[in-house]
Amino acid sequence: MTPSVGRTVHYVSYGTPGREYTSECRVAIVTAVPKYLTAEPMDGCPNGTDGEWIASLAVLTPTGLFFNEDVPFSEDNHAGGTWHWPERTD
Repeated sequence: MTPSVGRTVHYVSYGTPGREYTSECRVAIVTAVPKYLTAEPMDGCPNGTDGEWIASLAVLTPTGLFFNEDVPFSEDNHAGGTWHWPERTD
């Protein structure tokens, strides 16, 4: 799938170092999809090269929302600070 403005994805929160809050999936809305990747080793490559994607997100949490630019895609490990597609339930 290709990210596009307005699509719903999951953002993975970092959690806190003391584990008061754990890393969790949060709903997010894609607000921008840059034309080019911005992190090494693929800096300057077209966004989506070899399945590497970055997107800007509006992340909704139980206590508010925040905006994050150039968030990397991570379908496999769901590390904090990444986004992935929601699991299909149909």
